Amino acid sequence: MIHFTKLHGNGNDFIVIDEYSGLVVPDNSKPGFAEKYCARQFGIGADGVIFLSVSASSDIKMRLFQPDRSEAEMCGNGIRCLVKYALDAGYLSPGTAMVETMAGVLPVEVKGQGNKVWVKVNMGKPMFDKKDIPMRGEGEFIDETLEDMQVSLVNTGVPHAVIFVDDLESVDIDRLAPPIRYHSLFPKGTNVNFINFTQDGILNVRTYERGIEGETLSCGTGSVAAAVIAHRLGRIGNEVTINTLGGILNITIENDFAFMEGPAVTVYNGTIP
Repeated sequence: MIHFTKLHGNGNDFIVIDEYSGLVVPDNSKPGFAEKYCARQFGIGADGVIFLSVSASSDIKMRLFQPDRSEAEMCGNGIRCLVKYALDAGYLSPGTAMVETMAGVLPVEVKGQGNKVWVKVNMGKPMFDKKDIPMRGEGEFIDETLEDMQVSLVNTGVPHAVIFVDDLESVDIDRLAPPIRYHSLFPKGTNVNFINFTQDGILNVRTYERGIEGETLSCGTGSVAAAVIAHRLGRIGNEVTINTLGGILNITIENDFAFMEGPAVTVYNGTIP
């Protein structure tokens, strides 16, 4: 019997498996486990499975497997859910902590207790060089033409393409995103974000996620990517509110570091026979 907890960050939902005291799902079975139980019709239903374990260098360690069996470097909404679970389990206390991910060690700050907490994550320095995205070629790719759209690329823990549009609601994301998601320029693929501003300066974001192969209600790293590209293009200052289909995130840019702050909510606990 496997115990799990379902959590979400702005509707981006995850199954958390606690391996703090020892292995629950063998490493070679983790990709298939994620594929099976992320299925919404025949499984539990989630955008990914997060495995929490002990870290040799940090307070806790995060591994994330996606519905397509791939392992992601990290996930902005997912790390908040992981921290919420670890807080409830007694592995962390309110305040600051360090989380080990495949994208590096990320400092977090937990605000509040109870079913809904806010977590602020230091997402590190966004990377614009093509070799760091990764993307074929040299230099940067900022506001350049790709697939007849003006596209900017950045790595905020995972690769993201960011595209400003006039009418976000009318974007056919399932048609426009895949040619960029699978473009030969990206050896590991990329996530794709379509964004625009509201009249009061809020940045609206819709994200097509690599590994899920569809639009999600919210993407933390995508929201950070949208903010840092808007900042890079001179369209915002150091702070911006991000509006996703699943809710609000606050992004701050300080000394080239990006900080994301948003909620994490426990949905329920369950067991797999």
